[in-house]
Amino acid sequence: MMHRRAFLGAGAACLLSGGAAAGQRSRPPDLHLEGREASWYRKLPDRRVECQLCPRACQVADQERGGCGVRENRRGLYYTLVHSLPCTVHLDPIEKKPFFHVLPGARALSWATAGCNVECKFCQNWEISQFRPEQVASFPMPPETLARQARQAGAPLLSATYSEPVVFWEYVRDTALAARALGVRTTVVSNGYIQEAPLKEVLPHLAAFKVDLKSFREAFYREVLRGELKPVLRALEVIRAAGVWLEIVVLLIPTLNDSEAEVRDLARWVKGHLGAEVPVHFTRFHPTYRLTNLPPTPLATLERAHDAARAEGLAYVYLGNLPGHPAENTLCPGCGEMLIRRAGFAVRENRLRRGACPACGRPIPGVWA
Repeated sequence: MMHRRAFLGAGAACLLSGGAAAGQRSRPPDLHLEGREASWYRKLPDRRVECQLCPRACQVADQERGGCGVRENRRGLYYTLVHSLPCTVHLDPIEKKPFFHVLPGARALSWATAGCNVECKFCQNWEISQFRPEQVASFPMPPETLARQARQAGAPLLSATYSEPVVFWEYVRDTALAARALGVRTTVVSNGYIQEAPLKEVLPHLAAFKVDLKSFREAFYREVLRGELKPVLRALEVIRAAGVWLEIVVLLIPTLNDSEAEVRDLARWVKGHLGAEVPVHFTRFHPTYRLTNLPPTPLATLERAHDAARAEGLAYVYLGNLPGHPAENTLCPGCGEMLIRRAGFAVRENRLRRGACPACGRPIPGVWA
């Protein structure tokens, strides 16, 4: 546990150490009460407000909070309680997000605050996502400090991740602006459950966006995470139309969203609405949180999903949480040449030449430079 002055003094050395929760410390009891006015809401009669950040559109009475637990109505003004208060800051390989078409082998200074706007029964970071900010040890770190730490650590990327960046969207925006001034680019790892206006406002400041598409069935969203599918599909279209690099991850959970029919429906939608060259990662489920009654995803299920998505015409289909599997690698969809060889989060070989296949010259989409 490290106090703020020691953390800031340690700088890049602290981050490069790779220790868990670098810089984490207990927050003074009154820090979370400060907050700052939120950017996306409208005022209603009787000091009520309507949040206009995520599709839940919470209508919040005075002195109450929205469903995410990190936004509070104070006499008719809506406040975010987590701006500049991360609960964790790590230096990660970008492949951990996972981004496979973004600066292979690069490191990303990754951060999160408490809170989330859905309630996934299988959340692997539930200790921070499903708690209010006063229940999680956090530490003050303004956007400028985050950006400076990334620069000092030699990380070309920042990544809002771990919990749900939508609930700290103002912090994401302000950090992306501060980072751009220092030549550091910002990425987002999100559930994509966000309204169009705030999404469109921040997208121009981002380099890449990864969306966890939980399922291609509305019932799954409703029953397993108390969310909706339709707004996520719309967010994917908006991100793609904005020209921000997009990758999709689908966690395949046995018996819940792993049927070949659903995988094929999803792949057809991605191809038709986003394009065949948007990477899709199918990743292995491990029992956790409130979903411990199901086994890990069988290898055969993952390989069947991979083959089905490729058969539907997707050019870049990956398998995750299977270190060493051939489907971690990037192959040229034109000639089959091995382009990027991976082992888990490590890049073993990168044969791209100026973003193209060295064998046939086919351009490979992504953020390479």
